[in-house]
Amino acid sequence: MIELRLSGSPGEVRIALLEDDTLVDVALWRPGSPDGWGNIYDIRVKTVVPSLDGAFIQTGQGTDGFLTSRKKITEGSLLCAQLIRCAQNGKGARFKPIARPTSLPPATEPRLLQCGPSPLEELAERVPHAPIIVDDMTVAAALPAALRTRVQRVPKSFDTVLEGEWDALMQPSASLGPFIAHFSPTPALTAIDLDSASHPDFATNVACFPELLRHIRLRNLSGTLLIDPAGVRSRKRPALVPFLKKAVEQENDPLQPRVTGVTPSGLLELTRPRRRPPLHELMRSPHGQGLAILRQILRDNLPGQTLHAPPEIVHALEEDPDALSECVRTRCQPLALHVAPPSSSCCWNLS
Repeated sequence: MIELRLSGSPGEVRIALLEDDTLVDVALWRPGSPDGWGNIYDIRVKTVVPSLDGAFIQTGQGTDGFLTSRKKITEGSLLCAQLIRCAQNGKGARFKPIARPTSLPPATEPRLLQCGPSPLEELAERVPHAPIIVDDMTVAAALPAALRTRVQRVPKSFDTVLEGEWDALMQPSASLGPFIAHFSPTPALTAIDLDSASHPDFATNVACFPELLRHIRLRNLSGTLLIDPAGVRSRKRPALVPFLKKAVEQENDPLQPRVTGVTPSGLLELTRPRRRPPLHELMRSPHGQGLAILRQILRDNLPGQTLHAPPEIVHALEEDPDALSECVRTRCQPLALHVAPPSSSCCWNLS
């Protein structure tokens, strides 16, 4: 059985796609701060960069970025474009030119023409017959009208096991049978080190590939990924490539990763298209940390009416007033924001 399970908290909805009780995919839906993937804009060309086959552009919505196009582009011109890669990994948003709908009047300035699908809508379209399991009618009421007929109410949509699996995705490592996979994202690539306290061999590395690919998909790791196998000599590592390719085919990842081979140093290389931001980046951003604080305040029923937090977290919550209002309504008491002194860690408290 395939089902979508939703767990809501101020400012965000956690989404889990399960097949026969196995976690297949996850996503975060933040209605007050959408990522913008799939949005269509009238954009203005700011600076043409012929060496990069494109130009830096402005959307008029604060989501500027880079337009990729091999066609001639004129600085200052207005074009219709779609956001195909959200800002992530320290890199800006990426756009592609598209044909402008003929039903629209001529463009006169940069503006948003059409919003792209939310993470929930994208997953729901992928599994059109799956029920949407919710435990909060506030979440159900916020769903697009087309999805409400699929809603099923339960006492608790995320059980202890699912909560544990979600929390585990926030960690920089994962257990893969005899291996521990350590994920190290950088702006350029993600390094994945397979480590084991036992004596792994060629076959145990092959056996872990399906679970490793599942974690790559769950965490939405993308771009270039380099995998360092354990217990396999460098000269034998090219023989792992066909097995990794087979595992990729069987995973049926909708982003269709591509195994490109093995590097001279013996690292297995694959690429996965960048679209929405990876899960760790969403959770560790100031906005993600702020929403996690609001969730903890409600979950633990913490007393106090003033939240003291670092300036970047306070600013992020101020940019998402709906999340703060939702927290206030649920607590039935006010919650003010106050900037705490700068700190090297995310220290916050209620007073």
